[in-house]
Amino acid sequence: MNQEYSGSGDPEKSLYLLWGLQSRPTRGPKPALTVEQIVAAAVRIADAEGLAAMSIRRVADELGVGAMTLYRYVPGKGELLDVMLDTVYGELPRRSVKGDWRPKLDEVARENRQLYLNHPWLLQVAVSRPPLGPNVMAKYEYELTAIEGIGLSDVEMDAAVALINGYVHGAVRSAVEARQVILRSGITDKEWWLAHEPLLDKIGDTKKFPLASRVGTTVGQEFDAPYDFEHGFEFGLARVLDGIATLLGNR
Repeated sequence: MNQEYSGSGDPEKSLYLLWGLQSRPTRGPKPALTVEQIVAAAVRIADAEGLAAMSIRRVADELGVGAMTLYRYVPGKGELLDVMLDTVYGELPRRSVKGDWRPKLDEVARENRQLYLNHPWLLQVAVSRPPLGPNVMAKYEYELTAIEGIGLSDVEMDAAVALINGYVHGAVRSAVEARQVILRSGITDKEWWLAHEPLLDKIGDTKKFPLASRVGTTVGQEFDAPYDFEHGFEFGLARVLDGIATLLGNR
């Protein structure tokens, strides 16, 4: 995946766009577009074709205008990407979950996972400098609320949220990459393994690799595939939450 970076444009211009503080174009013909329309078109392109396909010119073509027209609304691709990120973060339902911190943090993980699945291009954006738009801030507030008052310091709360988000990011990346392999190759994982089964039988050495042979066979029989991403996600998330529970229990 090609990597992009949030905050790669002019931070001040991005913040003006994110918070609706920019002035409407005063030169040229009467404005026929809005920033929201431009961002929606950019997201559609990224969803359908990947982030590499998204450019000012490509978005302009999608909207049926010239590229220079868009520059009257957004300074460039960097600032546009910041607004795209904040916009899709606004899709998070941020549901109210009953119970203690664990089901609440579990919901945080699942909502983030679904957002990545809906917009796989998010995996291509490094957000060490997140756009501090309204939806980014609302997302962070919601995630912190899940663990407020459970005995963690503010620094630990931030680290716990980052731990959950980091786990989801890694788990979803593997699932999205596997999906893309299937789409590009035109065959499922099961079909690929069956096609290569005769060769694998020849090179397989159960005596030299007894554990790999045993465990690999068991997994294949269990999931009818070499790996099941749903099971992997559930198993990993539970262990991450177990770790936080152990930390709290030791207090």
